[in-house]
Amino acid sequence: MNNRHLFLFGGSPPFGKHLGKTFSDLALNQKGKVAVLFVLRDGWQAYMPKYTIILEQNEISNFVYIPLLEQQEDSHLDELSSCTGIIICGGDTELYHRFIVGTDIGEQVRRMYERGVPIAGFSAGALISPENCVIPPVDNVEGKQLFLPGLGLIQDCVISVHYSKWSEEANLKAAISKIGVSKGYGIDDDEGLYFMNENLVDSEGGKYYVFNG
Repeated sequence: MNNRHLFLFGGSPPFGKHLGKTFSDLALNQKGKVAVLFVLRDGWQAYMPKYTIILEQNEISNFVYIPLLEQQEDSHLDELSSCTGIIICGGDTELYHRFIVGTDIGEQVRRMYERGVPIAGFSAGALISPENCVIPPVDNVEGKQLFLPGLGLIQDCVISVHYSKWSEEANLKAAISKIGVSKGYGIDDDEGLYFMNENLVDSEGGKYYVFNG
């Protein structure tokens, strides 16, 4: 049975040097083709090197940029299936949730994760990764905590991103209590966490906080 690998980052790219090498080594163990899933916005091409620069320094040179759409193209799904690593970018969390969770592309990501393909989520990408996706008031148009189904790559926890910048302690504790999970992880902007088989095994960056339910 393959080990499962999930990297969750509390802010924007790049990868840290340490976790970037870990992710790259896992992707290169196969053939080093990394998919970048992103919501289209002006200037996206100029922003992509922030996601790829550390991986390029670790011998990853093949990147596939897949825009997330209401109706995902079959060619995108076929391209994704051939990749050996996946990055879910940051941005509008509600859009990432809508375009990934419960969709064909989301199911493809889940299947690949179970096969051992490493997944990295930055900010919005991290928020949608657990079984329960909690979007804080500052990050949605309703201005209140949203409790939504997530991708289910990791269970029995809640993830909070931009933890210190968004003053998320009260929201994270409230989410832990409401959902009834055993742990909550508050991830600062310059922090990354690495879970293997859903267990936290490594970290890099600023700070992270763990609260028990």
